[in-house]
Amino acid sequence: MSLASVLPLLCICSLLLCSHSVVGGYMKYNTTSVIVEGKLNVHLVPHTHDDVGWLKTIDQYYVGSNNSIQGACVENVLDSVVMSLLKDPNRRFIYVEMAFFQRWWEEQSVEIQEVVRKLVDAGRLEFINGGWCMHDEATVHYIDMIDQTTLGHHALKNQFNVTPRTGWQIDPFGHSAVQAYLLGAELGFDSVHFARIDYQDRAKRKADKSLEVVWRGSKTFGSSSQIFANAFPVHYSPPTGFGFEVDDDSIPVQDNPLLFDYNVEQRIHDFINAAITQANVTRTNHIMWTMGDDFEYQYAESWFKQMDKLIHYVNKDGRVNALYSTPTIYTDAKNAENASWPLKADDYFPYADGENAYWTGFFTSRPAFKRYVRMLSGYYLAARQLEFLAGRRSAGSSTYSLGDALAIAQHHDAVTGTAKQHTTNDYAKRLAIGASEAEAVVSSALSCLVDSTSKGQCAAPKLTLSQCQLLNISYCPPTEEDIPDGKSLVVVAYNPLGWNRTDIIRIPVNDGNLVVQDSMGNMIEAQYIELDNATSNLRNFYTKAYLGISPKQVPKYWIMFQVLLPPMGWNTYFVSKAAGKGMSRSAYISMADLPENDTVEIGPGNLKMSFSLTSGQLKRMFNSKTGVDVPVQQSYLWYGSSGGDSDPQRSGAYIFRPNGSPPTIVSRSVPLKVLRGPLVDEVHQQFSSWIYQVIRLYKDKEHAEFEFTVGPIPTEDGVGKEVITRMAANMVTNKVFYTDSNGRDFLRRVRDYREDWPLQVHQPVAGNYYPLNLGIFTTDNKTEFSVLVDRATGGASIEDGEVELMLHRRMIFDDSRGVGEALDETVCVESRCEGLTVRGNYFVSIDQPGAGSKWRRTTGQEVYSPILLAFTHEKLEEWTSSHLTKATTMDPNYSLPLNVALITLQELNYGNVLLRLAHLYEAGEDADYSKLVTVELKKMFAGRMIKEIKEMSLSANQEKSQMKNMNWKVEGDKGGEAAPVRGGPVDKSTLVVELGPMEIRTFLLTF
Repeated sequence: MSLASVLPLLCICSLLLCSHSVVGGYMKYNTTSVIVEGKLNVHLVPHTHDDVGWLKTIDQYYVGSNNSIQGACVENVLDSVVMSLLKDPNRRFIYVEMAFFQRWWEEQSVEIQEVVRKLVDAGRLEFINGGWCMHDEATVHYIDMIDQTTLGHHALKNQFNVTPRTGWQIDPFGHSAVQAYLLGAELGFDSVHFARIDYQDRAKRKADKSLEVVWRGSKTFGSSSQIFANAFPVHYSPPTGFGFEVDDDSIPVQDNPLLFDYNVEQRIHDFINAAITQANVTRTNHIMWTMGDDFEYQYAESWFKQMDKLIHYVNKDGRVNALYSTPTIYTDAKNAENASWPLKADDYFPYADGENAYWTGFFTSRPAFKRYVRMLSGYYLAARQLEFLAGRRSAGSSTYSLGDALAIAQHHDAVTGTAKQHTTNDYAKRLAIGASEAEAVVSSALSCLVDSTSKGQCAAPKLTLSQCQLLNISYCPPTEEDIPDGKSLVVVAYNPLGWNRTDIIRIPVNDGNLVVQDSMGNMIEAQYIELDNATSNLRNFYTKAYLGISPKQVPKYWIMFQVLLPPMGWNTYFVSKAAGKGMSRSAYISMADLPENDTVEIGPGNLKMSFSLTSGQLKRMFNSKTGVDVPVQQSYLWYGSSGGDSDPQRSGAYIFRPNGSPPTIVSRSVPLKVLRGPLVDEVHQQFSSWIYQVIRLYKDKEHAEFEFTVGPIPTEDGVGKEVITRMAANMVTNKVFYTDSNGRDFLRRVRDYREDWPLQVHQPVAGNYYPLNLGIFTTDNKTEFSVLVDRATGGASIEDGEVELMLHRRMIFDDSRGVGEALDETVCVESRCEGLTVRGNYFVSIDQPGAGSKWRRTTGQEVYSPILLAFTHEKLEEWTSSHLTKATTMDPNYSLPLNVALITLQELNYGNVLLRLAHLYEAGEDADYSKLVTVELKKMFAGRMIKEIKEMSLSANQEKSQMKNMNWKVEGDKGGEAAPVRGGPVDKSTLVVELGPMEIRTFLLTF
């Protein structure tokens, strides 16, 4: 183009600029946000999704450091959002993760805090969900879900006097029934919103407009605990082209006519098309646009300016109505339409986002971390009990930091095992610091409680009680030390359960000439077992790795004895040097001692197990009391992890994708060692150099305990491995098995089947895995076969009569879901690094059909709340003369019913005491225990006067009487369901609490 031809164009442009200078100036947008009847209403919901750790640690996300990994700064988000909200009274924003908000809030000036309070009061800043984090729904226990939600809700109540009404679980990888009814309706939520459901499920729901449903997650409670559930059409980000973070490539609304790229009409056209597309997959004239994504709104004006313009011009166009909204406003609008909604039962597991992409690997990923979280969860429950019983102190150690760390660990990239390694290390560090502080609380509280001279006043305990967090690998210095002359090893055993308990404890010792006495000084039966090499090797490596120390010697023995403990109380045992020759140790039977093709049977109690001496493997389980007799084989296998093929999807931290080959059996012939004794029989099996198992049958227990040691998983062959234990029983189960929901309800599963849509099976193994937190069972007309677990894990029944648990995984590749690392956990001592070894337990019971629930529920509580052991050295006579050797904090003649668990007893900051009681059985689960039951608080808190009692919502942020249920019409619902059994109001004079099946009741007590 010549200069002569360009000059006229420049002149025209300059004239345009002059004549439109006013148009190019300040523009006031009409953002008035109201619902318009008869039009499609597009609810713009500004939000940010702030992971409480994932690619970066929680601290790095908050301050915006380590941005080479991810450019994210939560502090900037909150600063920026508050300033933007002040610019227009119609703007709104929702926030979720209280772990971040609380940190930000405490750093603000009084003036900023007052501004924020006004924004909250006006509904312009709304807290949704309100938990410390957005917890996972597959790998978390219901008690942890309640605790972390309570932590966030109390902060909101104290600072703003608000109670969230809406669940916002947009990113967890599948959704649980317990989330729907317990962490939804029982919290007072009207709705729950989420993004991740199975791709086949989503396609069907979009076709028949059933993305939004009324969800009844509880068979026991039915419609009384239903909730409106909204599954997003695509994801939790905006429709394509409407994301406005500063680095997004969406086209902004350019409404200055002087700009060459003026595009108002085009952008409004795009908006209306996207709105109509979404309206075609939902019901009523209301749709939600989730205007945000991960760590967005770091410069909030980049979003709000564009939304201001869209609302202004869309509403000026008039074909649809756009408004600033929140999920609460949206839910109210949906409800006001009085439409009928499809019914949803059960849950949304497993989740897949493609044919070969089942997110069932994370059910097991990082199993050692999962066990650490679960172990500390039970410990936190016991520590809060003791903190209350001894009197909470205003200064010094408290249980708060452990509660904070556990709450963070429930995040959907924490306990799931799907964060980067350095972030997981940070989670573990926080837990360790919290555990250390809680340990000090427990030691101090127990010291006070057992001191009979303290008279309830104990400013500074006179002794120090030690605990052993690495007891599972035999590291326990106070029990390993030589017992000083004239003294005994004092073992204080505390029972956090509300009922009497009999159990066998094991402690490592070096002296083979010891005797054990109970609290009355009576000799009790004890049994020695030599420490095995697998435990010795674990101990040597991991004490150095975790503690940085190398103990001089490995203890020679485990000494075992039976303890009898009162409810929410303790008993004391004394281990002393024998005056003469000690008791003989248990002998063992080796394979060489018995003829070929013979069978060895073990079991000092009713339950017997038979093993083949040819293969060294389990053949049969038999209960002489019930007559149940089942041929059972148990073996270890591993699935080879897919490295991708024509479909590049690989197995990784999130996704379980076997490579298509049958699982490899680790060993068909297993060296066997049998140890017998009066308390326990043990079978030791070495399946390979990296898998060791001990099976224990106890005298007074109706189950088998399997202790597994798995690792380091070898990957030198270039194949990732997913290690399972498989139990094959001779049972006709017709594809049916049952798995728990967050440790609470059991849900019926059918292999290769989904109730909500006709499943196309592409992954017959991974697509049939379900999350376990309590256990799994299967049944036929002769037998009920149950397995309980000690941590979150994945489980399945891939063939009839079989149950398998995935115990450990080690990957070569990343699965391309964002974490950017292979799941390859290693542990280093100086220059030596090796793959992670995992130790744990699972428990197996055989029962008559329909009779297994008693064992599952009672033993499940015992697994979750193990006996708390504390140790010191003292002269037996001096201890018994100055200490309470055995006591319960309840009335001595009272205990909680066996179908009730005490799940929270905690003294709060302002002096009130938080109490939660949970009925353990579903309606119809057991003929004896699925009934209304009573708890007598006066007897439970014997010696204390309850001055006031208030029944509260589950998270204790509102009185129960203030909670209101939203009514929803359900398609095809003819009514007539039986009303669930719930306890009545508590009489202030008798203080008797009633609980119906599955009911959890929460109270604030004042003493």
